Amino acid sequence: MESEDRITSRANPRFKALKVSLAEGGHRRTRTLLLGSKLIEAWAEVARTDAGSRFKPLIWLRLEGAKTHSLERRLHLETWILGEALMRDLSEAGSPPEHAILVELGPETSGVLPGKVIVPWGIQDPGNLGAILRSAAAFGFEMVLLGPGCADPFSPKALRGTMGAAFLMPIRRCEELAPDEGHWFALQGGEDAIPIAEADLGGPLRLLVGNEGHGWVGTELPGSIRFLAIPTQGVESLNAAVAAGIACYECARRQRP
Repeated sequence: MESEDRITSRANPRFKALKVSLAEGGHRRTRTLLLGSKLIEAWAEVARTDAGSRFKPLIWLRLEGAKTHSLERRLHLETWILGEALMRDLSEAGSPPEHAILVELGPETSGVLPGKVIVPWGIQDPGNLGAILRSAAAFGFEMVLLGPGCADPFSPKALRGTMGAAFLMPIRRCEELAPDEGHWFALQGGEDAIPIAEADLGGPLRLLVGNEGHGWVGTELPGSIRFLAIPTQGVESLNAAVAAGIACYECARRQRP
């Protein structure tokens, strides 16, 4: 294990610099935090994969009084021991985690899209975005194509909400859609939508999830993208994350040998 430093004041220059480095969001973000032992362990399990290796550990943060984590020894990082108020300040939570890691974000992947891609578009709530990513990862999607207007998937709070899903799939940002020859479907009810039971969900598959409030209203989609409906009874529509979970499951069920 490398050196340990105890930091108890928000006025500490290194703590202030850490806060500044975490303040940038969206495509400007270069650093973030893995908060809590569970999230750190989830990253460590896939750290050598393409998606996991994007997170490069820099500094281990340990709550004052907490025991040393086994990974802390193995990673050979510099350790900062933070007082409770400082750790709570970083985590933006009532109960501060005992452990966190400051990580640097590597560059996005490029190249041809893989077989199954989830495409959140204008998903503003970090909780909804995290739930969509978890469903996509659970049902075999291989990449996230993140459209404009989405919450920052790499903010400490959003990463914690994904419960490790952000380590399982590469996340690539895009400002406009340029559909390839895959099957592109946008979740949306209405008369023009294809019921999910009748849709060809074979690969390559690209599944778009629109804004929680207004869906695709005001968004100009390429003509090759078809609307996909999940039939419901008694309710007008489903929560975006719920609809995405159902659709991801149905895609996996159809493609299962």
